[in-house]
Amino acid sequence: MHCNPRYNILFEPITIGPVVAPNRFYQTPHATGMGRNNPNSSAALRAIKAEGGWGVVCTEYCSIHPSSDETPYAYLTLWDDDDMRQLAQTTDAIHAHGSLAGIELWHGGFHVNNRGTRETPIAPTAGNTEYVHPGQVRAMTHRDIQDMRAWQRAAAIRARDAGFDIVYVYAGHEYLPFQFLSRRFNQRDDEYGGSLENRTRLLREMIEDTRDAVGQDCAVAVRLAIDELHGNSGITSENEGRDVVEMLAELPDLWDIALGGSLGTDSCSSRFSAEGYQEQYANVVKPLTSKPVVSVGRFTSPDAMVSQIKRGVQDFIGAARPSIADPFLPKKIAEGREDEIRECIGCNICRSSNNEGVPLRCTQNPTMGEEWRRGWHPENIPAKHTDASVLIVGGGPAGLEAALALGKRGYQVDLAEQSEQLGGRLLRESTLPGLAHWIRVRDYRVNLLQQMPNVNVYTQSEMTSDDVREFEADYKVMATGSRWRRDGVGATARTPLQSVSDDVLTPDDIFSGADVTGDVLIYDDDHYFMAGALAEKFLRAGHRVTYVTPESIISSWTVMTNEQEFIQTRLMELGIEAHYLQRIDSIEEGLLNTACAYTAKPSQFRFDTLILATSRESDQSIVDSLGDSAISLIGDCRVPSSIADAVYSGHKFAREVGVPRELRVPRREQAIIFSDLTGAVA
Repeated sequence: MHCNPRYNILFEPITIGPVVAPNRFYQTPHATGMGRNNPNSSAALRAIKAEGGWGVVCTEYCSIHPSSDETPYAYLTLWDDDDMRQLAQTTDAIHAHGSLAGIELWHGGFHVNNRGTRETPIAPTAGNTEYVHPGQVRAMTHRDIQDMRAWQRAAAIRARDAGFDIVYVYAGHEYLPFQFLSRRFNQRDDEYGGSLENRTRLLREMIEDTRDAVGQDCAVAVRLAIDELHGNSGITSENEGRDVVEMLAELPDLWDIALGGSLGTDSCSSRFSAEGYQEQYANVVKPLTSKPVVSVGRFTSPDAMVSQIKRGVQDFIGAARPSIADPFLPKKIAEGREDEIRECIGCNICRSSNNEGVPLRCTQNPTMGEEWRRGWHPENIPAKHTDASVLIVGGGPAGLEAALALGKRGYQVDLAEQSEQLGGRLLRESTLPGLAHWIRVRDYRVNLLQQMPNVNVYTQSEMTSDDVREFEADYKVMATGSRWRRDGVGATARTPLQSVSDDVLTPDDIFSGADVTGDVLIYDDDHYFMAGALAEKFLRAGHRVTYVTPESIISSWTVMTNEQEFIQTRLMELGIEAHYLQRIDSIEEGLLNTACAYTAKPSQFRFDTLILATSRESDQSIVDSLGDSAISLIGDCRVPSSIADAVYSGHKFAREVGVPRELRVPRREQAIIFSDLTGAVA
């Protein structure tokens, strides 16, 4: 198969200063949660992107000096030649597939606490660090500014010597160069403060320093937040953002346009943004410069990509999350297999990984982050070891992924699903406001399963314990999911309520069409998306909604997916009544009784309809009846968790069928212990 001619424009080579990208697919810098402590894992991850056809593959943020230390989170460093030699492993891995390697040089300013290095935090103006602790940032002196320029220059030279083709000056996401640009952060009264020309001075100098250092060998890119989304109190694309680009238009070799101060706006979830949502901001830059422009927008449709290029919005298709969901997206388009793209669903589980300080994960792509550790490839999987057959009961995310991976391995698979449609929890959760893209998890897998002659899928096929016992299969796998509890047990309430009225509803009841009348009260002790999404659903339906939680904010865990502020803002705008720090105590007719999480002071909340979103329990009824330890459990049937964990569970099972247990242990990055104990420990 060959590329559809209408997509040919995506595969044109593009010149970036002294280097040439082989196509327009540009994996913009994104965090991996691996950083400097996992060089093998980082290199393998980036290599997969290059193998998949991304013409440019960039690293995550890379610190230029110990005064930019975000411990305990994972980041790269270019502080010395040891770092340089380590990063050469990544560039070699990228170059092996013909792609350009880019590195995002970074200083966090007031965004870092330097808890690891214990260096003094610095910023344009004295004040608090972004993450409050008993310490602040010191206003940079002129000597500090000269040091900053020298750090950038030295790091750029090391980046060149490590083999990078594109070297960034990073003025986005409220990091240090951007802090100089913004009036919200820069209150200086010297030549680096006041007028926009003064506030732009450091960025101009850093671009010039970087070009002087490596410009004959490497392209110099600038990542700029074109709009802070704070209105006239900050930089906007209509005013100062545009003016900065006009001032510096021809200085860099490439403009990488970001959005907003925080990462939450630049990597906005599909719940709050559409594909290509940053177009209006990239549109501002393209007419102002002759240099190539790249911007992101969670692109998964090749037609949307072509449209952006042909309309002159940008020169490259920038992507972080779509390249995580499907590292082989470019190659699939090139080979006419665009119907096989594993489309990003915009759930931002990838963002949660970095925010939690753990290696990258993805709902759609269970191999992400496992390229070196487990040796998993997103497109290739070892062939079966035996002629064994597999029965899978349950066609939700775990069951579908297990069937797909086993089918690719060549096993004979029979999948039985009791309902009319495949998808399990995806069918329900994708109907909630903003979550329609989540159904892509099902659609991608069903499309491929339908093309596999060795996989039989049976819908409307409820399996009893006797059916499972009698079914002839070498492996029997339960992927029967979970049910929401109605006894109040959740993240903070560990014991069931003594009695619960039959008219108390759970999310399962809502999805089954339960009658919801009058004033709705939602009690959230789950803290992910469910309670907030149900609240939005019923607010939009015209109900008065009261939200009660033992946490201090709405949908508290979504801080990790960078969605919390968007969720709370939307619900407040829709008129929600929220009560915080309230632990469930008991339920009477029309009354929820709670106690303050700190003082135990009692409160009462009246309702016509009460929905408990607290926790789930696995559906292991078939296993309980069989009492057969030979049956495997995957996904929510094994332990309720996110869709990402369910997909991973199904994939892991499929990978390990026929593999001896001793060979299933993942590799770990090992520290080097020096014999001289007075020296450093790597």
